[in-house]
Amino acid sequence: MIEAHNLTKHYGKTLAVDDLSFDVRPGSVTGFLGPNGSGKSTTMRLIMGLDAANRGHVTINGRRYADLAWPLHEVGALLEARSIHPGRTGYNHLLALAQTHGISRRRVDQVLELVGLQHVARRRVGKFSLGMGQRLGIAVAMLGDPGILLFDEPVNGLDPEGIRWVRTLLKGLAAEGRTVFVSSHLMSEMALTADDVIVIGKGRLLAHMPMREFIVHNSRSVVRVRTADDGKLAAVLGTGHEGVEVSTADDNALLVTGMDMRDVGEAAFAAGLAVHELAAEHASLEDVFMQLTQESVEYKAGTD
Repeated sequence: MIEAHNLTKHYGKTLAVDDLSFDVRPGSVTGFLGPNGSGKSTTMRLIMGLDAANRGHVTINGRRYADLAWPLHEVGALLEARSIHPGRTGYNHLLALAQTHGISRRRVDQVLELVGLQHVARRRVGKFSLGMGQRLGIAVAMLGDPGILLFDEPVNGLDPEGIRWVRTLLKGLAAEGRTVFVSSHLMSEMALTADDVIVIGKGRLLAHMPMREFIVHNSRSVVRVRTADDGKLAAVLGTGHEGVEVSTADDNALLVTGMDMRDVGEAAFAAGLAVHELAAEHASLEDVFMQLTQESVEYKAGTD
């Protein structure tokens, strides 16, 4: 379990993390989201003891990272996959780490096979593609078979097969009861992978809740409906139903806000209209994320 309490970090006059508190619990994948410059990478560095907080603290299973006797056995992290000497082979890089923690050569072979690098393990890391470097970084995180795992942009540079593999891996690790904390800018992938979500902006906590609850809580439900006479239904819904808004989709279906799906269906029935389509739709994770963080975006592109 990861617990952060009032984390605050300044770099000179820049406030990177601002009184941030959260917990990441075992048994689920927790997505860590925020715009560029929001403090995600700094927060992960604080968890791993790579930066020191100006105020507050963060613990891993109740202890600071620096106090862990055998850290690779308790927590694994992929923060900067290419932070490896380019002249060293993938196998030797893993072996050197393993030998500092009493980890066997057999485990090195196991993690290389797990990430699909066993056939290129003797190649120098400087010759690795971006995707291969990501896989090696995941192998490093898994080397000590830890119960807590942190991944910063783990699918960066991976092809569709690799992205699906990472998704399956993360969900499988959580199903084993491990704590899995992962950041990504790919909203569609986070929507498929994460059970819970932590969203920050300008270093401050904006949301911390289950993924589905986050989407539903931060978006208006829209009911999509088609009937034998959409014009008549629109007129019925537009009169006598306070707060209801009716618009038309590109394919001419009606989009109703301010009324749930059951009430829309009952209104159509009362008007004697056969319903051909009736469904409730919610905004995507990307839509909700953009809406929630619009005031926290550091760089905004101009428009012509």
